[in-house]
Amino acid sequence: MTRLRAFGADTFRSLRSRNFRLFFVGQIISQTGTWMQMVAIGLLVLAITDSGVAVGLITAAQFLPILLLGAWGGVLADRLDRHKLLLVMNAIGAVVALSFAVLVLTGTEALWSIYLLTLAAGTVTALENPTRRAFVTDLVDDIDVPNAVGLNSTLMTGSRVVGPAVAGALIAGPGIGWCFAVNAFSYLPQLALFARMNRSRFRPADRIAKAKGQLREGLQYVWREPDLRLPLLLVTAVGTMAFNFSVILPLFATRDLNGGPATFTTLFSVMSLGSVVGALAIARRTHADTPFLARCTLALGASMVLLAIAPVTAVAYLAVIPVGVTSVMVISGSNAVVQLGTIPAMRGRVLALLAVVFLGSTPVGGPISGWVSDTFGARWALGLGAAASLAAGALTLRAVRDRPAVPILTPAVPVDPSPVVVAPGR
Repeated sequence: MTRLRAFGADTFRSLRSRNFRLFFVGQIISQTGTWMQMVAIGLLVLAITDSGVAVGLITAAQFLPILLLGAWGGVLADRLDRHKLLLVMNAIGAVVALSFAVLVLTGTEALWSIYLLTLAAGTVTALENPTRRAFVTDLVDDIDVPNAVGLNSTLMTGSRVVGPAVAGALIAGPGIGWCFAVNAFSYLPQLALFARMNRSRFRPADRIAKAKGQLREGLQYVWREPDLRLPLLLVTAVGTMAFNFSVILPLFATRDLNGGPATFTTLFSVMSLGSVVGALAIARRTHADTPFLARCTLALGASMVLLAIAPVTAVAYLAVIPVGVTSVMVISGSNAVVQLGTIPAMRGRVLALLAVVFLGSTPVGGPISGWVSDTFGARWALGLGAAASLAAGALTLRAVRDRPAVPILTPAVPVDPSPVVVAPGR
């Protein structure tokens, strides 16, 4: 019992901060609603078009704003009050979700309107995502940053378990429109909890003044730091070809496994259970480096091969668990490495670049995965993602083979406060 208590106290130590507790609870509620909406959008488009390419395009529409605006979202995160910016962006997100709900519940939705609102939701994500991730470090002490990052990843993956499961129940019951309605109302508790935060307890943020060349400054900073450049290149490759599960899994469930929406939502929820395990494993690690991320990527590729060859639904439910574990270890590990390997004044911009290469690569990879699924089957799309992961992991290990492995994810290592000087201009 004593060991169990010690395990819990260590694993959830950042929740001792009241501000982080409010953030954590609000995010659990809101992110669950967000995943309900994401599942509903894909199934809605599939029901209207019965096209894998159309599902890939709607996924591309969701993440295209991140590709175009994500880096600027990082500049805003470094420039503006993060707390106030999150309040504004989440209020806008609630309005977008409510618009979705009104259209679908009244039966007036059209494919063009779904694409338009999906673009709007993606724009909110592009501007909110880097701010939310950088805001985590404003809520806890330096020593608890790795734990807070890991717990934040855990809640994000945990919401992927509950959200799709609730979405499946709503779709089978009152209808798909209620997924959007519940998501709209899920923003309200988060806004209320964010408003209750004690602003005097925020860690001082090194906000930058508006100036030319700030975006280029962030790009140059990342490129000249190997411990930032290599993880971002790895995530770019994996994000483009492997992390297209919102496109591949509904097609895999309904076509290759001859199931229905319930098969997809169950498959997604089971994968997300694995993701929770992976996120907790990252939260308990004392360090992570680029070789560790490369090995996780190799494991992701191997697990995707197993899922691709699963002969029946029951086997697929088992095979998708390690996909969830390894995928979130790649995501959370790269996020933690980048977070603590970046000076505070650059954190928002670097995290935005991580979001751009991971989420912003979907407009390229999503339609490709949809086309491969339509032409050859979803198993081949999974195989393509597996090949990309195996290649990226192997090439990254080769790149760092002759370099000493210096752990970045260690709370005892202070962040270098020295300024970065680059040429002016954009």
